[in-house]
Amino acid sequence: MKNATQLKTLLKDLFSSQSLAVLATYGSGQTYGSLVAFAATDDLKSLLFATTRDTRKFDNLTLNPMVALVMDNRANQETDFHQAIAVTATGSVKEAGASEKDLLLKLYLSRHPYLKEFVTSPTCALLKVDVDTYYIVNNFQNVMELHIKQ
Repeated sequence: MKNATQLKTLLKDLFSSQSLAVLATYGSGQTYGSLVAFAATDDLKSLLFATTRDTRKFDNLTLNPMVALVMDNRANQETDFHQAIAVTATGSVKEAGASEKDLLLKLYLSRHPYLKEFVTSPTCALLKVDVDTYYIVNNFQNVMELHIKQ
């Protein structure tokens, strides 16, 4: 079992090597999955992603802010059964507030500079997940939890 410092290092390494996550939302009686470009704050308390306001995911988030984001480093090879790491982050999402938006936008664009036109469009929302828990799985059976205090 790894301690919190080791788990945070593992998460930072994984997040720096991966650009995409699967976002799980719920709305209108149905779960929904979306691929999103994400960024993590240095303290791991928040994950960021962007979407236009006229999407199903944004509608779902408006109805129910509870989400899960899944990130992994799989290569779709047999070695994944022993080497891949998958992380599920659970928490609640809200649109970045005016007081923090510039800082969060800068962080997001440092990871995804090619999305500048998209994320700065007036129809786009920069969203922040306040993470409650990270569930880290390796060897497809070893599960560790890291609880984040906001």
